[in-house]
Amino acid sequence: MNGDELNPAAVAKPVEDVQGDGRWMSQHIRFVQECKDAEPDVLFVGDSMVQLMQQYEIWREFFSPLHALNFGIGGDTTCNVLWRLQNGELENIRPKVVVLWVGTNNYEHTAEQVAGGIVAIGQELISRLPKAKIVVLGLLPRGERPNALREKNTAVNGFLRSWLPRLGQAQFLDVSREYVHSDGTINPRDMFDFLHLTASGYRTMAKPLSDLLLQILEETPEERRASLV
Repeated sequence: MNGDELNPAAVAKPVEDVQGDGRWMSQHIRFVQECKDAEPDVLFVGDSMVQLMQQYEIWREFFSPLHALNFGIGGDTTCNVLWRLQNGELENIRPKVVVLWVGTNNYEHTAEQVAGGIVAIGQELISRLPKAKIVVLGLLPRGERPNALREKNTAVNGFLRSWLPRLGQAQFLDVSREYVHSDGTINPRDMFDFLHLTASGYRTMAKPLSDLLLQILEETPEERRASLV
C-alpha cells in the first residue's frame, strides 16, 4: 500500500462548485449542524449509494431503528468524503459503528489508489472515533455487461479485503456477487440504471449489513441493557 502522501485518492478536497448553486457545501453544512443535536449509534457516510438508501423502505425497516444518521452525498469521491470528515461531520457525535461506502466515483484513480483512499478514510475515522467499529462496504459492479469499470471495482474490493484487517477496527462486507447473473449481466430490477440500486437491489445488501451491525452493537451488552432501562 502506497503512502497517502503519494496517493491522489487519499487527498482531502471539497467538491468544486461547477454548477454554481452551492448544493454540495450546503449539504455538508447541514450534516455539520445535525451533529450538534444527534446522538447516532450508527453513522452512514459515502456517495449516492448511501444517500439514496433513505428513499427506500429498507432504511426505515433496518437502519432507522438503530439510531442511524445518513451523511451520503451523490457524486462524492474518497477525496470529498475525507474532506467532509475532517471539516466538522464528526464533531460532537460518538457513533458505535460507521458504515463507509464510497469509491465508485473515483474514475481518474487506479484500483490501488481508490482502495488506498478508502483505507485513509478508515484511518481518519479511527483517529477521530477510537472506540467505533468501521464497516466498509465493497464496491458494486456497474454497467449491464462486463466492462473496465466493473473490473476496477472488483480489484478495489480485492485490495480492501487484504488491507482493511490491518486497521484492527474495520470489517469488510462485500455483496457484489449477488448482483451479477451467470451470463455476466445485471438486471435493471436490481439496478435501474446499472449503477444505482432499486428497492429490491437495496434489500439484497440491507439484510447482511443489518445482521452485521446488530452483531457489532451486541458486542457491548452492558450498553445495550442500559439503553433499555
